[in-house]
Amino acid sequence: MLASEIATVFFLFNVLLRSSLVHSQGLQRGFYDSSCPDAEDIVRSTVEKYYNNDATIAPGLLRLHFHDCFVQGCDASVLISGASSERSAPQNFGLRGFEVIDDAKSQLESTCPGVVSCADILALAARDSVDLVGKF
Repeated sequence: MLASEIATVFFLFNVLLRSSLVHSQGLQRGFYDSSCPDAEDIVRSTVEKYYNNDATIAPGLLRLHFHDCFVQGCDASVLISGASSERSAPQNFGLRGFEVIDDAKSQLESTCPGVVSCADILALAARDSVDLVGKF
């Protein structure tokens, strides 16, 4: 990845993080420690698996999270498919990383069903992808 691409990724993540803090308390490390202790590790290992196979998934996950938060807030509505869904809107053409979120969600549902929201999985995946890019 070029230095300018990395700078862009970090800039977008910073903007996204700041905008989400305005609407909520923000992402909190360890939030699921009591209700689903392995949640963050599951998301991280899933993101790492896909990142190790294709490093371009990192900006894809960040963009996916950005597009989700841009319209009505960070509610994971971009994950819903259908003819008139947010996911099929023209401005969301080319979004990628859905398979990473689906994989993490599937693992989390088998470990602690109904606990971790898709919106949180998106946020954790975006955070972890930025962290992985910063470790090159």
